[in-house]
Amino acid sequence: MSRLFIFLQYLLPHHALSRLTGKLAEGRFAKKLLISLFISRYQVDLSDAENEDPEAFESFNAFFTRALKPTARPINDLPGAIVCPADGAISELGAIKEDRILQAKGRDYTVGELLSDPALADSFTGGSFATVYLSPRDYHRVHMPAAGKLLRTIYVPGKLFSVNRTTADSVPDLFARNERLVCLFETANGLMVLVLVGAMIVAGIETVWSGQICPGPNKARKLTDFSRHSPPIELAKGAEMGRFKLGSTAIVLFEPNTVILNSALQADSPVRMGEHLAQSTQVLLKQRPS
Repeated sequence: MSRLFIFLQYLLPHHALSRLTGKLAEGRFAKKLLISLFISRYQVDLSDAENEDPEAFESFNAFFTRALKPTARPINDLPGAIVCPADGAISELGAIKEDRILQAKGRDYTVGELLSDPALADSFTGGSFATVYLSPRDYHRVHMPAAGKLLRTIYVPGKLFSVNRTTADSVPDLFARNERLVCLFETANGLMVLVLVGAMIVAGIETVWSGQICPGPNKARKLTDFSRHSPPIELAKGAEMGRFKLGSTAIVLFEPNTVILNSALQADSPVRMGEHLAQSTQVLLKQRPS
């Protein structure tokens, strides 16, 4: 069955199917039925939602990208703590060995392929990464792992394969093939990248500074320089930075020797936004007795 699922993904018209889903999800037609079926199918828990009434949302997308209660996701505030950007499960995490990122057992891809910028990729060679998979039932807003200033974004066109575990295990270079948005930040720990990866029937990727960016032009790579934006776009740790309209994946990259990943986390570990993902090495060195 899994082989058939993968085979069909190579044949399906990814973008047409996803855009059609997007129009349906934005409309009010059958929104009550769609929301009801989705909650039942994926056992969605609305107890953390700012609005717990499924009938109060104006569209399926409004329901899917719902806000949470202010106290629903405490942000780890220990000195130097870097937090998980999203609810979901760790797909993989660890060291970027030379320039390669682990996708799944037996599969990896290069930082350059993911970022679509070889010069930027050099900054992360030998660094650290964490990949978080957001399932359909999860909260779908993405938040800042650490406070940062936005330097630039790169929209990278691509396919829209599913990003679930079955597909990650089977499709080579999955995250470097799919449509995605690369967001580069300057932080107290050095450069940090957040990559928002599109997926099958994901009808859009939004940021808090530009609104909806994906879907973008199907063939055009677009780089936007925010380094001299006035006023600067600066986001606090735990602040919302973007959201997915339907489930997908967020990948965070750190420069070498800047963070130590939480050793309690491994592939398939469930995570929530705001939980401890890594520790700043700079802060750890300051805390050591002289």
